[in-house]
Amino acid sequence: MRVVLQRVSHASVAVAREVVGQIDLGLLAFVGIGPEDSEKEVIQMCDKIAGLRIFEDDQGKMNLSLQDVQGEILIVSQFTLWGDCRKGRRPSFTDAASPEIAEPLYEQFVTEMAVRGVRVATGAFGADMQVTIVNEGPVTMLLESW
Repeated sequence: MRVVLQRVSHASVAVAREVVGQIDLGLLAFVGIGPEDSEKEVIQMCDKIAGLRIFEDDQGKMNLSLQDVQGEILIVSQFTLWGDCRKGRRPSFTDAASPEIAEPLYEQFVTEMAVRGVRVATGAFGADMQVTIVNEGPVTMLLESW
């Protein structure tokens, strides 16, 4: 599993020019599912994201988590995180999980974040989406399952 995580003061996602999810203070998570991913990776990643200390405290140090600041998360499916650009000029996406594998794990990811007490908004799995963000910092983290 690969996740690109961005700290935001606002983010929204639209499908066919209609906003389907939006948040204010929190995180935007682009989530890419690999073919070997399972429930175990989803749980580990959600634990990591909910507790990751990338929000500033009163002294301006990144010392607070999403849960600490009572932030929100916008979760967007992103199979292109598995794009392989090593050969040629056109990415190969053969390393991404098939939709039959990825969609249930994506839905579980959404559920697991909500279970951790985080307000969740989402995009639409498999749709062509337009994402608008105000990245704070900027702070962008790349997380991979272990």
